[in-house]
Amino acid sequence: MPHLDIADGESLYYEYDAPGATGKTVIFVNALTGNYAMWQAEIAPALRAAGYGTLVYNFRCQAESRTATTNRPTPSQIVDDLHRLCAAIAPPRPILVGLSIGGLFAAQAHAKGTEAIGLVLINTLRKPSARLNWINTAMVHGVAAGGFRLIMELSLPMLVNPDQLDAMRAQIQTGEPFEPLDPSDGGFRLMQESTATDWDFPWQGIDVPVLLPTGAHDRVFYVADDVDELAARIPNATRVDFPDAGHLIPMERPTAFTEALRAFADPL
Repeated sequence: MPHLDIADGESLYYEYDAPGATGKTVIFVNALTGNYAMWQAEIAPALRAAGYGTLVYNFRCQAESRTATTNRPTPSQIVDDLHRLCAAIAPPRPILVGLSIGGLFAAQAHAKGTEAIGLVLINTLRKPSARLNWINTAMVHGVAAGGFRLIMELSLPMLVNPDQLDAMRAQIQTGEPFEPLDPSDGGFRLMQESTATDWDFPWQGIDVPVLLPTGAHDRVFYVADDVDELAARIPNATRVDFPDAGHLIPMERPTAFTEALRAFADPL
């Protein structure tokens, strides 16, 4: 299994397929609770069939990547790891695609020198606020008290479309007791460190085309006026709305998302 070694016991699991006819590579950046497998289920294979290369990976503390329990997976470390991975593999003509906070990490990495010919920021734009701090802190407390299944049961009705909610019901509402996570759990440490994320990003400084997919069923992170204002700061931004999806657009509507991604990426 391919790993990019960083230090003793520290490495990133990744899967890279070189591009075909397009000469372009789509690099996927997970959300905190994500996994490369979401991209590999349908979206990445469809892109490869269309001549794109793909690069998926997991953060330190996510499945199959390696890290010590003493490591602090801070937002800056995640950004540095993304830059390190892209520099080591050097995929041609990269397009960075990030979901939720993963979009912020992609934008921050590009601002620090990671090559990209385009950015796709999926339900990423949000302003620093007391409301955002409350949500992020409450999610950490929820995971600590009852694990990820607890916060998913509480938040999914406000995050995803009704069809997706029905599909996930048996997986989430199992009737089993909720259990707190061990403080050394990688996912918990990612959530805990994420509260230090700096959302005050200079969006006006992005120097490449940007696609902004937004899901209407995201009633947790989507604040319409904030997204309108932040999107207007980006010099070359294209918005695409998904009225039948929420926060997890690539999971909820993978075919429609892939079509929107290709419509953006093909002309680059």
